[in-house]
Amino acid sequence: MASRRGKPLLSSRMMRAIWRGLPDKRHEVGWEPGLVVPGADGSPLVTDHYFPRTAGDFPTLLVRSPYGRGLPWSPMYGMLFAEQGFHVVLQSCRGTGGSGGVFDLWRNEAADGRATVSWLRRQPWFDGTLGTIGPSYLGYVQWALALDPPPELKAMVVQVGLHDPYALFYADGALRLENALLVGLGMTYQHRGIAPFARATLRLQRRMRDIVTARPLRGAYASALGDVPWLDDVMTHPDAGDPYWDGASLARAAAGLRVPTSLITGRYDALADQTFEQYARLRQAGCDTALLVGPWTHTSALQQGWPEVFAESLAWLRAHLCGEPSGLRPTRVRVHVGGEDVWRDIDDWPSDPAATTSWVPAADGHLGRRAGSGSAGGVNGAGAAGGVNGAGAATLASLRYDPADPTPSIGGPLLSRTAGARDNSPLEGREDVLTFTGPPLAEPLDLLGPVVARLSVSTDTGYADVFTRLCDVDAQGRSVNVCDGLARLETVGQAPSEVTVRMSSTAYRFPAGHRLRWQISAGAHPRYARNPGTGKSPVDAVDFAPIRVTLHTGSMLTLPHGTLQR
Repeated sequence: MASRRGKPLLSSRMMRAIWRGLPDKRHEVGWEPGLVVPGADGSPLVTDHYFPRTAGDFPTLLVRSPYGRGLPWSPMYGMLFAEQGFHVVLQSCRGTGGSGGVFDLWRNEAADGRATVSWLRRQPWFDGTLGTIGPSYLGYVQWALALDPPPELKAMVVQVGLHDPYALFYADGALRLENALLVGLGMTYQHRGIAPFARATLRLQRRMRDIVTARPLRGAYASALGDVPWLDDVMTHPDAGDPYWDGASLARAAAGLRVPTSLITGRYDALADQTFEQYARLRQAGCDTALLVGPWTHTSALQQGWPEVFAESLAWLRAHLCGEPSGLRPTRVRVHVGGEDVWRDIDDWPSDPAATTSWVPAADGHLGRRAGSGSAGGVNGAGAAGGVNGAGAATLASLRYDPADPTPSIGGPLLSRTAGARDNSPLEGREDVLTFTGPPLAEPLDLLGPVVARLSVSTDTGYADVFTRLCDVDAQGRSVNVCDGLARLETVGQAPSEVTVRMSSTAYRFPAGHRLRWQISAGAHPRYARNPGTGKSPVDAVDFAPIRVTLHTGSMLTLPHGTLQR
């Protein structure tokens, strides 16, 4: 495809009508669409080049995407950053958006990224200073390049980013069904243009219920998405140790990394846990890093949150690519505190909080603070003396989970529009959901860091999932989800077994007068595929068995405490 120089189709004025609070532009923007860059195997990678129409040298931003180069990537990354003084190279990944070759989820990004940098070195406008930026899978391609970072790479901005595909699709071996379908939709259709993507989205919405309740589940998505071989592979390889997943996780990229890296996520981002893991590894490696945690979901971070996300990203890139550090904030971490609805600047994000309290459920449905909890020692120390799975554990409560009428999912860290904080009243009114509620708080309770549930449970079939959620109950009785998690359980006989559920991390203030609620169930569908209760694969199961899950004494909820500076 021949290139041509000109002006992008979407004006800066139109963008500012969409997103309020964006900085004034510094430069008019030029455009070279349709450049061809040879990939690692020679595949032509179609690339658009945005640049300031001003004489002089400017650093370059590399944005590699499997979702096409049109909306929203062209205005949000090409236009906006070019008018701030950057060359922007927006490229379609192999096998997408007109690029040659075959798209193979995660396997070609490191090699094609290096090939693109080699091409950049031959461009007369490339001044030798390179940064990378992008969200979601566009974050994955950044980590792929960071496995062996080129000397020109001086800064990265990973927004709601991915580094571990397995963790995107599975939680403790349980298929994140809704995630899998939506990723399949985006990867298959978004790079084809607005109209094909919109039609496929509507088709999936109309057929979603039939797909997620199909028996067997395998291949049911084809009625909406067509044939997607990599998606079938993902859904039929639930074991993290399977060779299929070899090399998929790029967690090792952060080890020893010296490229300054800004991380951005939201409390309800489906990839928030991956961002917190990235931050912890970078801090351990001594890498210059910053973290922004907003009140966002995976998609709203790039919609309602875009002015804050853009400002954070621009400040980081100017500081490390342009030598303009004045826009950086004074603390390493900035977080939006839920419940209080304010932003706080804090020194660090805790991966292992120094202070915790443990809350224990009672048979009458009450949730109380365990006597003596609240001392230092982190989540492990807090749970050590709790008697989980101790001899003679008494029954607290039980529920019956029927895979034919599965407990539904409401809100939380999803990829869909239903993500985020939601009223859980419809969920908590079901007989297959247990709730334990604390007394009204005499003073505000601040949480900062990872929330962990330790459960002593037994099942009658030997197979079950355990979904657990922390909620904030206000004075009117509205119960809003704060964080949650799921673990897969296999038991031997009827004896209680211990299961630990990591319920993500949060920054949240429970106001005085509010109550904590601990919610426990055996599923959240279609967020997770149904556990058939038989030990069979949820993807291939045709027959289901109802499951009796019993909660025993010794179970506890461990909450992290931190200082939220004002």
